[in-house]
Amino acid sequence: MLKKLISNYKESFSGLSSDIWWLSLITFINRAGTMVLPFLSLYLTDYLNFSLSNVGWIMSVYGLGSLAGSWLGGKLTDKFGFYKVMVWSLFLTGLCFIGLQFASTFIEFSIGILLTMTIADTFRPAMFVSLKAYSKPENQTRSLTLIRLAINLGFSFGPFLGGLIISLISYRGLFWIDGLTCISAIIIFKTVLKEKEISEPEIGEATLTAFQKNKTRSLYNDKPYWIFLAIMFIMGLVFLQLFTTMPLFYKEVHGLTEIEIGLLMSLNGLIIFFLEMPVIHYIEKSFWNKIKLILFSMVLFSISFFVLPIDWIGILVIGMIFITIAEMLAFPFTNTFAMSRAIKGKEGQYMALYAMSFSVAHIFSAKIGMEMIEKYGYNSNWFLMGALSLVGALLCVWLLKALKQHP
Repeated sequence: MLKKLISNYKESFSGLSSDIWWLSLITFINRAGTMVLPFLSLYLTDYLNFSLSNVGWIMSVYGLGSLAGSWLGGKLTDKFGFYKVMVWSLFLTGLCFIGLQFASTFIEFSIGILLTMTIADTFRPAMFVSLKAYSKPENQTRSLTLIRLAINLGFSFGPFLGGLIISLISYRGLFWIDGLTCISAIIIFKTVLKEKEISEPEIGEATLTAFQKNKTRSLYNDKPYWIFLAIMFIMGLVFLQLFTTMPLFYKEVHGLTEIEIGLLMSLNGLIIFFLEMPVIHYIEKSFWNKIKLILFSMVLFSISFFVLPIDWIGILVIGMIFITIAEMLAFPFTNTFAMSRAIKGKEGQYMALYAMSFSVAHIFSAKIGMEMIEKYGYNSNWFLMGALSLVGALLCVWLLKALKQHP
């Protein structure tokens, strides 16, 4: 039994290109150093003494920067190619993170985070498009899953190391490590990965949907894609609570230390590291309906919030497990769906809108969460997020019907 499990785990990684493995390593190095985000709300309240309302505004500015960066990244990727965008984004983001620690007022930090995220999130559409160059069409979902695996393995190390750095040094050490890891990642990137063109055979006529073969179609008339973007917005809105309101909840309500918060959040990455790749591999072989999986994940998101008002420390672990399984089932296939609708030559625009839906969620997620907490308490926010998750599930039902009319 154990041998079979190990064999299936190894099989789930087979057939991926060496370029994808290098891209995953670079992503891991970069993500392991990204320690600011899980502790940003704590940094702003504890270190800079900002109010919850101001923290909410800063997180909204964070989302605005992410939105602008995602849009800009799509445009730049279509114009200059994914490789150049990824290189410059990582390098300049590293410099921005190092400089961000010197912002101390509300205005200074808002401007700094806006600039940092605008530059940082030009990387996302470029990275999504790079999968078409570095991966075979049939391996794109698993390639993305491997990238996510690297992200989550880095996320497992990041919060724990971040908690240690805060305890042993200071919050400012996080900004230095964030910046330096971005720069070190790009040095490796330039050394081991060469620029590639997205060739026509990799797109393949056989892999195109009927909708993609319609040369007169427009992105803005793609009704299923817009329903999908609405689902992505809601998914992002609720999922981002993990990085904004939940760390405050862990500390203020349950009295966890930064190290304990880091360990709890590392559980998310560890579960994904051990389970996501074989689960995705099994799902791909079983030909399960991907939209139905996303629907199921939205229900799991709702459960992860509805259980949080229970007054028991163990419920934090249970909530984390539910939100992690939801994330694990949903995110790999949202990317696959987005790429499956993309027109040749406009992949950057499609993936920019995909990334932007998440960025728009970032604008509203923290602000809504912080205002709900300040006015009505944590439990009201959890009930709201659980209800919104169920709305996302209903949108998945609508998407399934729309896909029958516009396959």
